[in-house]
Amino acid sequence: MSESPDPVPAATEPAAPDERNDGRGPAERPDERGPDPALLCEEARDLAERGESARAADLFERVLALGDTPHRAQAALGLAVVLDDAGDTARAREADRAAIATGDPEYGPRAAYHLALTHERAGEHDLAAPAWRVVVDFGNPAYLPPAHLALARLADDAGDFDAARGHWEAVLATGDPEHGPPAAHDLAQRHLERGDPVRAQRVLTAGLKLIDRAAAPYAHARLAVTLGIACLDQAVAAFGAALGEAGEPADPEAGPLATELLARTLPLRGRGAEAREVWRRGLADPGTAAQVRARLRRDFAGDDEDADPADLWWEPVVEQAVTDGTLPALAGEAFGALDHMYALLAARYAGGPREGRAGETRELLGRAVGVPDGYPWGPLLRESFTERFRLAADRADPADH
Repeated sequence: MSESPDPVPAATEPAAPDERNDGRGPAERPDERGPDPALLCEEARDLAERGESARAADLFERVLALGDTPHRAQAALGLAVVLDDAGDTARAREADRAAIATGDPEYGPRAAYHLALTHERAGEHDLAAPAWRVVVDFGNPAYLPPAHLALARLADDAGDFDAARGHWEAVLATGDPEHGPPAAHDLAQRHLERGDPVRAQRVLTAGLKLIDRAAAPYAHARLAVTLGIACLDQAVAAFGAALGEAGEPADPEAGPLATELLARTLPLRGRGAEAREVWRRGLADPGTAAQVRARLRRDFAGDDEDADPADLWWEPVVEQAVTDGTLPALAGEAFGALDHMYALLAARYAGGPREGRAGETRELLGRAVGVPDGYPWGPLLRESFTERFRLAADRADPADH
């Protein structure tokens, strides 16, 4: 929770001590006209700032004892603050309520704010909410933003989206540069979770207008990233609309592009399973399959227009990995197998030639050749090699034909 303006009453310059009464201020001296509540509050504030909480509390209580004076709310709030600082939370809350009861338009909401904070610190959120509502009821513009933001978060925690949204929107309506951006972020997040990126974008745009980027770069970046996410979600919806319902043939011109854009955008939002289905749908549609496959393979290295990818055993494996979003895992497997095979062969090579160890060398070669068998694509490699070996043997021995 962001801090509000200091709830301690504003002070003027402290009165100079009187050397004739052992340092007591004018408010503490006997006066035939009676104590001056304004002077008492002034000196109490000065004492509180010097760390003399007990004396400050005494002066604030003297003001309260005077009854319904114009300074009663100020004294009650001042007493609440010094008691809270001293650890006497129960009495501090009583003083806050006394200030609230005066209905003072300045010190009343400040006291309600202070009261709410004491409950928030204690984890008493059910008691904090009524205090925040009192702040709102006072209608003091200086305290509305933090109060609405607190109520929004309490309602959000309780699962009441409509109430939370009302408070978040109220914060934004104040144009407050401190509390408006977090309100925009929280509300936008809920809109995104509820599948409404358009509303999220509007809220975030309004929130960004409240931020001085140079003064608050982190807050600006936070909203800007969330705005980007909202735009991605809108793009996903638009690309999906272009493809139509599942089972319907896609437009032969726009379909392949929409398929690629949707399939490559979904993983950015953590929706990899949906991306796989988009690719598969495009590849299964006779009207778009060829163009979709070309787009799927746009980053493949070494494609030769005259070559048939089906002639290379690994092409279907790589294509499937791209479709499934598992290409990094496939690359890891391939490099792992290469590393294992290299280690087996290099260790034997580094040992130098050894006479009479042909059997050992053959066993080592067999182990290296068998490394890929432990991977899903291993049988394809073995099958490809077997076929190529057979063809090479046939060419080398034409007499067999």
